[in-house]
Amino acid sequence: MRKKLKVLLLFNTPYATPRGYAFKDEFADPDNMYTEANVQKALKQNGYQVSLLGLHQDIRPLFEEIEFFKPDVIFNLMELFDGNTHMDHNMAGLLEMIGIPFTGASSGSLFLCNDKALAKKLLRFHQLKVPEFYTFQQGDPISLPRALKLPCIVKPLNEEASRGISQASVVDTEKAFIDRVKFIHQKMHTAAIAEEFIEGRELYATVIGQKRVSVLPVREMVFTKQAEDEPRIATYKAKWDDKYRKRWGIKGKIATGLTPEVQSEITAVCKRAYRALNFNSYARFDLRLTSEGQVYMIEPNANPCIAQADEVALSADKAGIAYPELIRKIVHMALK
Repeated sequence: MRKKLKVLLLFNTPYATPRGYAFKDEFADPDNMYTEANVQKALKQNGYQVSLLGLHQDIRPLFEEIEFFKPDVIFNLMELFDGNTHMDHNMAGLLEMIGIPFTGASSGSLFLCNDKALAKKLLRFHQLKVPEFYTFQQGDPISLPRALKLPCIVKPLNEEASRGISQASVVDTEKAFIDRVKFIHQKMHTAAIAEEFIEGRELYATVIGQKRVSVLPVREMVFTKQAEDEPRIATYKAKWDDKYRKRWGIKGKIATGLTPEVQSEITAVCKRAYRALNFNSYARFDLRLTSEGQVYMIEPNANPCIAQADEVALSADKAGIAYPELIRKIVHMALK
């Protein structure tokens, strides 16, 4: 009888839990740990033996679980540690040191993508089109750089999942620009990045693979009820607040009406970016498509959400890759 593959599903929790904790209530709540619940179900559908481990402020349970369970592979869903989003690359680095295969991006790729400015510099070096940008560390003097043209969008430099991004992030006066940078410094206690606002369609392209990579069908965030003069951007509420999304008619769908030339450009741009950032599993790229057909790389996502109802899985499904098969592919890439 063939031995079942042993998969340790590793993720972050907002509170400490003991080893062996089943997360029954959390996984049953559709507004709570739905990604972890989806992945666990898919792993079991693939016939794997699954152990759950949530980490909060202490990494010792990880070593204990590895010693006890002896996993063949770790499915890494760690997005933060002790509330810090920038520590996802530290966790990947720890897994690399342990030497057990794990899914998703390497510590190096996560580190590059944690710093939006550093990622943009690397992408620009590879001749990919990115918006003009400028960074403001805490304590820096704040003024509108000559290199930037208004309107601009001001974001936290190191945050993910659109944290710190709202309609007020798009600024069209020097005063609003300075005020928003100060807001990021004072309220979010982090550096800020200001970049030229690119007017256009909000697109998401998922790339998956190692030596051979594929760009899955492109998805788009559409805004059906928003006023014409409101910037169409993926704010935190636009991504994660269902009531807000319903109110303003914000939804995701497969992008339509892309010309063969634009589709070819998106594919080429995303493959080059994927290679430039040393991805070797899966990633998602946030793009802007202007009315002139120019494709701008806005942001790479080294650790995108892979819930069954999110962009990566929906793109895979459109490509004929059912969710359990997607999870199996990700596991097998880690084992390679």
